[in-house]
Amino acid sequence: MRQQAGVGMTSARARQRLIERLRDEGISDEAVLATLFETPRHLFLDEALQHRAYENTALSIGYQQTISQPYIVALMTQLAGVSEDRVKRVLDIGTGCGYQAAILSQLADWVFTVERIEALSFSARERLQLLGYKNISYLCGDGYAGWVKKAPFDAIIVAAAPPVVPPALMEQLAIGGRLVIPVGDGEQQALRLIERTPGGYTEEIVAAVKFVPLVGAS
Repeated sequence: MRQQAGVGMTSARARQRLIERLRDEGISDEAVLATLFETPRHLFLDEALQHRAYENTALSIGYQQTISQPYIVALMTQLAGVSEDRVKRVLDIGTGCGYQAAILSQLADWVFTVERIEALSFSARERLQLLGYKNISYLCGDGYAGWVKKAPFDAIIVAAAPPVVPPALMEQLAIGGRLVIPVGDGEQQALRLIERTPGGYTEEIVAAVKFVPLVGAS
């Protein structure tokens, strides 16, 4: 995917202001920052919201879902270490509009993205393919279950909050793999970084966050 030009509030200048803010807030992975700059976030939003695309805020994408705040996208991508050479295969839970998958696809060899809402999964696939992202596989399914047939993964990023960490996602991590996931109910959510080691798992609480809930299959 190559940069799509914008005008006004979607221009390169607006994007650069966002990147400077993210850097000021502690995002230090320059590959991640460059990818956010190059990725046309406005094209992942309805036209009525495109003028707000480079604000550092979450925005509605319909179906009671949101496109995550750019800082959170950058932080989760940085924590997962997706720009590192060790990361080849990434699992993205909660495709939504496809923005996180677009970021990941520019940093990893292949992205596997799962979305439970069929309409969002279809529209994200159509959008990403139109924009030229070719190294993404799509599944309409239960995020709690991950994608067993494509495991193991070097990194897993989850864009919705379960009350507890789904065991299936931990099991689908490769040795040395990292899972970045918000966990908790309602207002009490924490972003966690879990790494699988030869001897088990390590876990770190990174920050308080607020995500939509992760909903399993009905």
